[in-house]
Amino acid sequence: MIKMNKLVLVAIAILLSLNTWAKKVKFEVDMTDQTISTYGVHVSGDFQAIAGYPGGDWQPGTTELINEPGTQIYSVIVDIPAFAKYEFKFLNGDQWYDSEFVPWESRVGYNFNDNRWIFVDSIANDTSTTMPIMYAGNAPFGLKLLRFKVDLHKEASIDPVGVHVAGTFQGWNPMTYRLYGFDTTIYDFMAFVEPGYYEYKYYNGNTIAEAEVVPFECSVNSNRWVNVVNDTILDAVCFSECSFCVITEINEIITTSKPEIYPNPSYGFVTIKFSDGAQFHDVFILDLSGRIKQEFKKFPSTELFIESKNLPAGIYVVRSENEYQQMSFGKLVIR
Repeated sequence: MIKMNKLVLVAIAILLSLNTWAKKVKFEVDMTDQTISTYGVHVSGDFQAIAGYPGGDWQPGTTELINEPGTQIYSVIVDIPAFAKYEFKFLNGDQWYDSEFVPWESRVGYNFNDNRWIFVDSIANDTSTTMPIMYAGNAPFGLKLLRFKVDLHKEASIDPVGVHVAGTFQGWNPMTYRLYGFDTTIYDFMAFVEPGYYEYKYYNGNTIAEAEVVPFECSVNSNRWVNVVNDTILDAVCFSECSFCVITEINEIITTSKPEIYPNPSYGFVTIKFSDGAQFHDVFILDLSGRIKQEFKKFPSTELFIESKNLPAGIYVVRSENEYQQMSFGKLVIR
């Protein structure tokens, strides 16, 4: 009898443990402008088996979404473990040929994976949601996709509570938006925002003290920034740096003196003057997302003259590298 009681207690403990890590997740899709299949709207993914649906994962006809009265939104709520990434697709019907074409901005993207994805990042007593994304679209009606990416390749360690992003798009709370690492260094998060201007930072952790220090050359108010007009995927910038991570054989970047940039702000023309004693420079003009807007390879002079009127108004990073593999950065403002 005592043995049986112990077994019962162990079973209860296991069940309580499983429940602790469970999370309600709402899959929802906006079917506006779609002709709804007579076989219904479904979702299929790698969550179906653990959620208890028959037949296992990636079954096109077992997980039906129900219409929310008075709307064109279809949804279903499932209980699945937290702190995990799940992949899925919506189907207008119950066969694989009925599945949506997921736009590339919303795809997993790695290894040519064309599924949608969601990372369930908490066990809070609420319901996580995919948001009512437009069928075969990137975001809910009236919003734009803003996909954050940061590379922590140079960080000595990753905080166990995860990598986060915070900014004016969500009230500067570093505890709410946790990024998911598809590989060991690059972390990813998809937000849905109204078109507009936003400032933000990445955090190796979830407290204000663990925020990156954004260099002056690529910062506004000591923050990163983006102007969202269309669905936007940000480039994977290096944590606390202006551009992508550059790793040399000795695992560091050798930096020389900054170039002199004038006039700055520039209203039409700008000169970049080097004083590092080198004969050649590769010069790149990058926007604040790390995208190369202009480049000049092996420029054989200590002065580079650029028509800045060919660049839209904004803040840019001037990155240069000489023949000694010494790098320098400067900030350029175009009016």
